Amino acid sequence: MTGPVTPDQLPPDPPLGRPAGPLALTPAAATELLWQRLRTDRWPVPRAALPADAALVGGAVRDGLLDRLAEQPDLDLVVSTDAIGLCQRLAKEHGGCAVVLDPQRDIARLVVRGWSLDLARRCGGSLAADLARRDYRINAIALPLGPGEPLVDPLGGLADLQTRQLVAVDEANLLDDPLRLLRGIRLAAQLDFSLEAGTWAWIQRHHQRLASVAGERVLAELVKLAEAPRGHQGLQQALGAGLLQPWGADTQAAAALGRLSPEQAQTCGLTPHEQHQALPLARLARLFDAHALGGLRASRKLQQRCQRLRQWWQRLEPGVPGSGDPGAAIAALTEPERLALQRQLEDELPALLLAWPGPLAQLWLGRWRNPSDPLFHPKPPLDGRSLQTELGLAPSRRLGELLDQLTLERAFGRIGDREQALLWCRQALRQANTPGEKGPRRD
Repeated sequence: MTGPVTPDQLPPDPPLGRPAGPLALTPAAATELLWQRLRTDRWPVPRAALPADAALVGGAVRDGLLDRLAEQPDLDLVVSTDAIGLCQRLAKEHGGCAVVLDPQRDIARLVVRGWSLDLARRCGGSLAADLARRDYRINAIALPLGPGEPLVDPLGGLADLQTRQLVAVDEANLLDDPLRLLRGIRLAAQLDFSLEAGTWAWIQRHHQRLASVAGERVLAELVKLAEAPRGHQGLQQALGAGLLQPWGADTQAAAALGRLSPEQAQTCGLTPHEQHQALPLARLARLFDAHALGGLRASRKLQQRCQRLRQWWQRLEPGVPGSGDPGAAIAALTEPERLALQRQLEDELPALLLAWPGPLAQLWLGRWRNPSDPLFHPKPPLDGRSLQTELGLAPSRRLGELLDQLTLERAFGRIGDREQALLWCRQALRQANTPGEKGPRRD
């Protein structure tokens, strides 16, 4: 890329299911609305069991005001003192497991019946002082849990929710934890918010600081970003800002990322469930090879999945990555090569197809959705134990070769049932022992 991709340079995609924000609400009305949406009667710990000075902060407040709370939202609570002791007491009284996250800063987590409650000692002498240390103003709104207390919003986060804008609290706050630089792009993509110009400038200015963050923390943010409907644009922004280059990102991936949109997935015929699986994987694979993912402490499985996709994209895509019709390249594959493609990408095929023309992608998806398709879900017509029993074979390399050959013959329609497979194997074994013969006939 020649320069950063700024928010106003991104294509004007229509919002997908944009959640309703707290438009034109007064703080008092927003407080009442938030209490209704939080449904505290469902919490695993009753409000009465919490200290009088406890306050709900962070994502649950933000998402409640945006009407996008999960069924069991993560709850972040701040208290004036002894958060770890409180967490341990709640675990004894209400069940669950208390986990100490940070003894120095007095932070613990209660995990109970599918809920996660993080409890932390307040930073600073007041709730407002604690909020002033946070990353973005929409995350710096608090709901005191005492009766009749209104939202605490000292920095204008409620106004940002109304204008759908992401504004950093302070430049220094971003540098306190440089992961917040990437988190801003992720939040904007998740919420379909715009990044305020000054905040975007800070992210660009300090992009190199992300290299100081632990790889697994960076990967966790990247996965969340890749999963967002507009995650392809957010990843373009992160790449354009220079955040990802220290982590080995492909600097030429911006154009291919731009085509990994929900609209393109719909054109290719992917169902919502298939999109949820394929889009994040394809986006990460466009950006990172296995080596780079290793630096991010990704699982071996994710490294392998992304590497296989990258290898087949490189093999099949003519010209610019992520564009063009791979039909000619597919037609040029030999039968063993085509079988290798289907075997290696049996689980990842929808991600491979996202950059293909719609009709071709839909044709392949139709076959892939049929679990009995012998090419798209290749397997031999009988297993190794059956071959040993029927043909008197011992476990050997030859047995493995026969299974591979049977899989190939079945994949291309030359063998159907068990009897045909046994006949083919007997002929193959007979001809293997006959000089000048190479294998059974295929006519």
